[in-house]
Amino acid sequence: MTALETPHSEIDDTSDTPTRRAWRRLRRRKSAMLGLVIVAALVAVALLAPWIAPFDPAKQSYTMVRKAPSALNWFGTDESGRDLFSRVVFGARASLLAGLVSIAIALGLGMPIGLLSAYRGGWTDTIVSRITDAMLAVPFLILAIALAAFLGPSLSNAMIAIGVTSMPIFIRLTRGQVMAVKVEDYVEAARAVGNPAYRIAFRHILPNIMPALLVQATLSIAMAIIAEASLSFLGLGQQPPAPSWGSMLNSAQRFLTQAPWMAIYPGLAIFLTVLSFNLLGDGLRDALDPKER
Repeated sequence: MTALETPHSEIDDTSDTPTRRAWRRLRRRKSAMLGLVIVAALVAVALLAPWIAPFDPAKQSYTMVRKAPSALNWFGTDESGRDLFSRVVFGARASLLAGLVSIAIALGLGMPIGLLSAYRGGWTDTIVSRITDAMLAVPFLILAIALAAFLGPSLSNAMIAIGVTSMPIFIRLTRGQVMAVKVEDYVEAARAVGNPAYRIAFRHILPNIMPALLVQATLSIAMAIIAEASLSFLGLGQQPPAPSWGSMLNSAQRFLTQAPWMAIYPGLAIFLTVLSFNLLGDGLRDALDPKER
């Protein structure tokens, strides 16, 4: 076959960047694309909440207490007569913000610590590994509750608590990835030509471990959203009257028989959000796998 007869697909394969190849593999996974669409819709809802919500989420009306879903109140009302649809829409802000910020904290702290631990080795690696093992020995939610209770009930403190308790996951993952990458030939070649340690770590090692960290971050966002809802349910997260899916479930538990819609819609919101991030994370894991063709 001559050069002129070369199929167009083969030319594309040789000229594609890794990002394009990953996006093409991601698009072939319907479940991952479904998760991406739902996540994008949730982000849009959170950003456009003031224009989407028909009522003020904190406005009370004692003539509308625990009204069933209707054309006026699509999701019904709660024990204070507040519109549940508006509160679910605004609650998306707290949940997504908690998921993104807390995992950003965990990644921002865990990645450099894990990188330093694995690259330096010796007593540094021993100390970091033992502290990480000790933190991982405590159940994640128990540690988050203890830290949130110590810091005080608020959304910002809940995000800090979730971020700090998620940090050991990223320390261990980064350490394992660096231990595998730092013995590769290209790292040895960079060291042989005289590159300083910081340049090897941030220029040659870090870019090659980022796909695994990105996948873990996406999956951890779902875990962080559940943790924020749990802390809000216990009164340690977003404080009333500000809407939060967890605090809405806490209010709904007293009226499950009289007004089940108070628990159904916040619960569905948490379920869809966590499911979408898990689907997206699984798709990214396959799309960013270097063994995929």
